[in-house]
Amino acid sequence: MPEDHLLIFKSRHLRWWLLLFSLAQAALAQAPAQPLQTLRIVGGLAGLNQFVRNEEPFWTRELARLSGGKYSAEIVPFNRAGVPGPEMLRLMQYGVVPFGTALISNISGQNPEFAAPDLAGLNPDVPSLRKNLATFRPYMEKILRERYSVELLAVYTYPAQVLFCKNPLKHLGELAGRRVRVSSATQSDFVSALGATPVLVSMSQITASVASGNVECAITGAMSGNTLGLYEQTQYLHVLPVTWGLAIFGANQTAWAGLPGDLRALLSREIPKLEASIWSESERETREGLACNQGLATCQTGRKGSMTLVPLSAQDETLRKDIFKSTVLPRWLQRCNGRCNDIWNQTVGPSAGVPAPKEP
Repeated sequence: MPEDHLLIFKSRHLRWWLLLFSLAQAALAQAPAQPLQTLRIVGGLAGLNQFVRNEEPFWTRELARLSGGKYSAEIVPFNRAGVPGPEMLRLMQYGVVPFGTALISNISGQNPEFAAPDLAGLNPDVPSLRKNLATFRPYMEKILRERYSVELLAVYTYPAQVLFCKNPLKHLGELAGRRVRVSSATQSDFVSALGATPVLVSMSQITASVASGNVECAITGAMSGNTLGLYEQTQYLHVLPVTWGLAIFGANQTAWAGLPGDLRALLSREIPKLEASIWSESERETREGLACNQGLATCQTGRKGSMTLVPLSAQDETLRKDIFKSTVLPRWLQRCNGRCNDIWNQTVGPSAGVPAPKEP
């Protein structure tokens, strides 16, 4: 081959390889970067808006966006993760669940003090709940660190837990003699003080229990009840938030400390925003749940029912306060075996204006 032809041949091949190299570089630049670390999260209750609208999008989409693709996460609701609710803190302590969500109603059997900021009848509105939680949160953070080696990252709330009833209900006193679905010991205390019979029923079994007549009334979230179809089985909806339903989100301390510094800083900045959005969601969902079950025009995301709303009367408000002081608070202190008197008087008691009763 003549020398000039050889040079042309080499030149063409060189341009060809340079073109292939540049195309490969462009493809690599456009390919999504593999995350440096993928977190495993156990979240809240499946199907509820706390998880669907807030937790799941944050972990599966927002984390990657905020970190520029460096970090990602997978999340599963705890009631589909095969995790026993009462054992969540232990599983987090041992690192089996490095990042997890625990419902206060589930863990307060072994840790009754955690129920303090959301005892039945304590918080008739969100401002009360916020105030009482704020006074208790430093103690909660301390106990989680010392007892379980868990770093508290957020405290979430579910919407107001209200009363759905089949038969006419004009005020709380008319619950006497009825069987009422409850989900926690403190709800049971409140219902018992009204002369009703508390029946512990899981959320998944509420509809069946009402349909079968096992219970005549059920305490659950205003919108949760709508989603379950309780507006088709019950007719009366009392607006008093018996409780709200707090949940803690935390991390095993070793897992938390082992995160890259930039990821830990990002989560420390963004998780409080997630917490705030969940609280806003719960307030909105409480209002909309009440609207949807009544069939009001303001119902946007639920199904419209035709329930009768039972307002909180002056008689009910007096009864709420009396039952809390005379029954709910003393029984909770008994479950704490006396160790919670000082805790209450140093945290929620002054905030709520209700000191622990003096021991005889």
